[in-house]
Amino acid sequence: MAHQFDRPLKQQILKFAAAGIFLAATTTVVIGAECPGNPDAIGTSRVLTVSPHELNHIGSMQYAQALPLNDHEVVLTFDDGPSPLFTDVILNVLNSQCVRATHFLIGKTALMHPELVRRIYNAGDTVGTHTFDHPLAFRRLPMTRVAAEVEDGIKAVDDAMGDPTAVAPFFRIPGLSRSDEVDKYLASQSLVTWSADVVADDWFRHITPAEIIERAIRRLDAKGRGILLLHEIHPATALALPLLLKELKERGYHIVHVVPAGNLPNSVPDLPNASTVSNMGWPQTLLANRHHRTNGFNLGKIH
Repeated sequence: MAHQFDRPLKQQILKFAAAGIFLAATTTVVIGAECPGNPDAIGTSRVLTVSPHELNHIGSMQYAQALPLNDHEVVLTFDDGPSPLFTDVILNVLNSQCVRATHFLIGKTALMHPELVRRIYNAGDTVGTHTFDHPLAFRRLPMTRVAAEVEDGIKAVDDAMGDPTAVAPFFRIPGLSRSDEVDKYLASQSLVTWSADVVADDWFRHITPAEIIERAIRRLDAKGRGILLLHEIHPATALALPLLLKELKERGYHIVHVVPAGNLPNSVPDLPNASTVSNMGWPQTLLANRHHRTNGFNLGKIH
C-alpha cells in the first residue's frame, strides 16, 4: 500500500507555488540572467556537449575523468525519477530559475509514468537512465543481470519517451556501486557512466532541507566545481531546491547543462497526466514524518 503525501509538507510546497516560486515551464534554455519574469534567476550559463567517444566515465568521486568545468561551475543531476509526487515540483523550480538539469530515470517507474518522462524532456532537461529496477549492490550482480538491468532500463525509458533519439546515452549506477567489470561493460555499450563530484546526502531519512543545502554548498566550496548528485523522490530535496539555487547564485556559482552529442528532437508528444500516487512502486518515496523539521520552513542560515 502506498504512503500518502504528508499534509504539512504538501502545504509548504503549495505555499511556495502561491508565492510564485514555481512558475510556468519554458522549453527555452536561457543563458545567464536573461530569465523571463525572474531577473534574479541564476539561469544556465552554458551548454556542454559530451560524447561517449570522448568521455566514458566521469565524476571525481570514483573516476579520474571529469567534466571540463570552470571554477564555480555546477551540473545539477537528479536520480530515481520520475516521481508523481515531486517531478513536477522540481521541474517548476528549475524552470522558474531558467535552470536545466540531467535526470537519471528508473525504467520501471518511467513505464508507470511516461507523461512525466516526456514532461522532463519537454522542459528542456536531459534524460539519462538508471537501470530498470534499481538493484542494490550492483557491482555484485552477475554480469548477465547487470546487462539486463542496463538494457531493459534504456528500453523502458525509450518506450516511455516515445522517441529513443531523445534519451541521452548517459547512465548512472545505482548507489554508485561500480566495479571495473561493470565499467568495461558500460563503455562497450557506448554509454557515458556518471558518478558525481559532490553529494548532499539528501537520501538520508531524517535530513532537513537546511542540511541538504549546507552539505551541498560546503562540499562544492571545497571542490570549487562539479557534478552535484540529488534525488527527485524526496520531499526535503524539493523543499531545499529553491533556496539551494538562490545560495548558489549568491556565492557566484554558474549552472552548466550537459547534453549528448548528436541531433535531438526539439520535443516529444505530451501525454495526459495518468499518474496516481496509489500506483507508485519503486522507488519508495521518503516521506517526512511528524518530527521532520520542515513544518515551520525554518531552513536557518547557510554558513
